Amino acid sequence: MKNTLLLLYCLFLTNCSKSASDKHSVNTEIAQSKNEAPMMALDVSSEPLPPPPPMEAASLTKTSVIESTSPKKIDTISRKIIKNGDMRIQVGDIKKAQIQVNNILKNNKAYIQNEEFKNTDADENLDLTIRVPHKNFDALVSSFSDGLGSILSKNISSDDVTEEYTDVSIKLANKKIYLEKYRDMLRNAATTKDMLEIQENIRELEDEIDVSEGRLRFIDDRVNYSTLNLNLYKEKVRSSATSKIGFGSRFVDSLTEGWNSFVGFLLGMVSLWPFFLLIPIIIVLWRKWRSKKKDKN
Repeated sequence: MKNTLLLLYCLFLTNCSKSASDKHSVNTEIAQSKNEAPMMALDVSSEPLPPPPPMEAASLTKTSVIESTSPKKIDTISRKIIKNGDMRIQVGDIKKAQIQVNNILKNNKAYIQNEEFKNTDADENLDLTIRVPHKNFDALVSSFSDGLGSILSKNISSDDVTEEYTDVSIKLANKKIYLEKYRDMLRNAATTKDMLEIQENIRELEDEIDVSEGRLRFIDDRVNYSTLNLNLYKEKVRSSATSKIGFGSRFVDSLTEGWNSFVGFLLGMVSLWPFFLLIPIIIVLWRKWRSKKKDKN
């Protein structure tokens, strides 16, 4: 019996020691886990953050469209500058000056759009309307300013039409969109009344589109080719003898001119002889009328 109790006591002590050791090991593992937790958190925080969740397809498409269209529109719009000029140059010989002008035009790839020549007693005038590529405009003006003659006047102007060109282009694009919609409606029209109304709208839109396209073509032409109005002026030397001789000769010439004027006056009076014949007749009739008036009194 004693042996049995002793055996049970030993088993009890063995179990208690095992539980204590297990508890100690568990506590040790918990402490280690607590100590390792901050390190793990630190390691996780040092890793790169995960990418954000993908956007919805609709919002992504809309954003990509805005980003791809808006900047491109701004980049593709170039400045639209129209340059015009007026120059008046006094030259010694119109023909020689015209030869120089033709050489300058050839070097700058310009051409004459309109030409007009006037020859009066006092001067000679050659008016030229010149069209020149936009990039060669300044060089052309400089060439005319150097060596062609004496510049009497020069006026150069620049007009920025970028805003107008952009506005017309946007409106034109919108009108074309509406035109296609009206054409689709015309194909699906059910009644004759609807067809006539849609056709009228289509006609108006086509007219407006033609006007807008014409305006854009005009602006492009004025931008690509600048216009310069050039006037070559030559003052004539007076050919009369009074501009080349002294006072005595001028005095004689003045007497001659006076005599010629007097002769011209007499000839003019002679040309009025029919009216002079009427004067005596009018006087005779007036006297008869006056005498009759006195007899009645």
